[in-house]
Amino acid sequence: MTEKESGRGGEGGTTAVAPTFPVSPSPTQEAIYAALRAVQDPELHLNIVDLGLIYGVESVDDGTVKVQMTLTTPACPVGPLLQAQVHSAVLRLPGVKEARVELVWTPSWDPRTMASDDVKMELGLL
Repeated sequence: MTEKESGRGGEGGTTAVAPTFPVSPSPTQEAIYAALRAVQDPELHLNIVDLGLIYGVESVDDGTVKVQMTLTTPACPVGPLLQAQVHSAVLRLPGVKEARVELVWTPSWDPRTMASDDVKMELGLL
């Protein structure tokens, strides 16, 4: 076999081209919220999206997802656990390279106005 036939060396030889892979697009807001619905408040056993603990999500083209969330109370003992679960849930989404989880306290969480109707029924608020 000649160098040309083997694809090695010389003038007129073949050149190996690295395969290209499509870049995963940043996830949609719907995909982010769907991933976050898997995260449950361990004390209430309800998902944090329907509880109204997620105040907003933003997906940036560079693969960064930002999540603004709150807790049921500032002294919530499972706050660090919930933040870690949100971080992990977002990082598992295709196209996400970085997840930023920001705790916010304004407005204060109020299940009467922020939770879904299903959660309000679960909590006896309807």
